[in-house]
Amino acid sequence: MTFTLPTGTDPASVRARVVAMEKLLERSFVIPGVNMPVGLDALIGLVPVLGEIVTTAMGAYIIWEARNLGLSKWKLARMGANVLFDTAIGAIPLVGDAVDLVFRSNTKNLKIILKHIDKHHPETRVIEGRI
Repeated sequence: MTFTLPTGTDPASVRARVVAMEKLLERSFVIPGVNMPVGLDALIGLVPVLGEIVTTAMGAYIIWEARNLGLSKWKLARMGANVLFDTAIGAIPLVGDAVDLVFRSNTKNLKIILKHIDKHHPETRVIEGRI
């Protein structure tokens, strides 16, 4: 079975893509023993410089999708600040890697997008698990 993401520009397709991106970046794996979900943001962030560049670009993609949905400049600025903070802290060796486990900028940004989509495009609502 293969899973493909929708490529449309409609709100339902955007929802599916940003939810998948957030899950990939923040909750792809579970650390055995402590049962803590981690994603590529924390793992790729272990690679100095390149890891931060890659995860920042992936976080920026979520903001780009939000802009295409018509989120306000204020919400886009909040989302940008989340990614910027995550990038700045993540650049600090060891400390940044630990912070990546608890400060989940992509999850925060997903919540902003979903709140907008649920308000302005209620037909796209789906019953989801907890984020």
